[in-house]
Amino acid sequence: MELLNIDCLGKQLRLEGSLAGWQQVFWDDKLVSVINATSDNEGSKTHEFELSQHSGDAQTPASILIKLTTELLWQPFKIDYALYVNEQLINQGQRDTKDIERQTPQHPVTVKKKFSLIGLGSLALKLLKSAKVIKVVLAGASLAAYSWLFSWEFALALIACLVFHEYGHVKAMKYFGMKTKGIYLIPFMGGLALGDDKINTRWQDVVISIMGPTFGLLMSLLSLVAYWLTGEIFFAGLASFNALLNLFNLLPILPLDGGHILKSISFSMNSVVGLVACIAGAVAGIFISYSLGLALLGFMLLIGSVEIVFEWRGRHQSHLLPLDKYGQLFSAIWYVATVGALIGVIWYFAGMGDELLSLPLQILQS
Repeated sequence: MELLNIDCLGKQLRLEGSLAGWQQVFWDDKLVSVINATSDNEGSKTHEFELSQHSGDAQTPASILIKLTTELLWQPFKIDYALYVNEQLINQGQRDTKDIERQTPQHPVTVKKKFSLIGLGSLALKLLKSAKVIKVVLAGASLAAYSWLFSWEFALALIACLVFHEYGHVKAMKYFGMKTKGIYLIPFMGGLALGDDKINTRWQDVVISIMGPTFGLLMSLLSLVAYWLTGEIFFAGLASFNALLNLFNLLPILPLDGGHILKSISFSMNSVVGLVACIAGAVAGIFISYSLGLALLGFMLLIGSVEIVFEWRGRHQSHLLPLDKYGQLFSAIWYVATVGALIGVIWYFAGMGDELLSLPLQILQS
């Protein structure tokens, strides 16, 4: 990831590094200094390199010595730096997580994506997203699809819930100053909120991902209150099915919201102890799911947890700044609380004895 980008003799001096301990310095996009990966990935580091200069004056030095010293702390992130030219200090400062969030990396890391139907669908959507009419077409197709399953009134309400969920993602993107492309509804698959800018930190990934289900939970709670006030079964069904949709979004499987959240938490744990703790939490979630008879939820948790464990080895290659320990704990609590609340809504309505309202719980128990 890009840790630093400052001016040096009229050219850009860029420092890149990772949790694995390696650091690279580029001057004018040329690699000039490298520190290889090491278990000591924090603390003081010094980069030195020489720049040649051409001059007919015999008293003018043939080269310029550049030295960059850094004092790095990963969690919470902070880097102090000092830049010297021929032993003369010309620039110094400090950067923290907020600076990383606001930066636009000069060379964003591009990750090669595996072939998948989801990837092809995403590519097709990106090719069409410039046309505003596609939003209307997809919304109409979603309305027709859900009207076929339910009544058109319930379909409209369900689409409103999906839009509210996606608005949670958009709201989070705007909070971080990111440009957004808007919301797209996809029949039988929910919706998609698209942004223009790349994220720089795991915290941004967590907040943007979890704000959708959080807004979805708020919609279910509002529907629950509406049911208490009016007694209309319409609001009960809306609260229950909306909770089910948001619960599936929180499954720890990429590219779902839950996959991004759990991946950000586990990949920020720079130790085997952290991975063991994440696995223990996943096992506990699976055990609780099966104990409550939520077979489908437990199975999906198992699949998602295994996927994250297998990808854990590649965490050092990410360009995203990891969560600090407080961020990991807060994110985990936020995630578990949201999942628990959504299950609670489903369980509450299933206990009323109505066949339709018990359907979301039956799906989880299947």
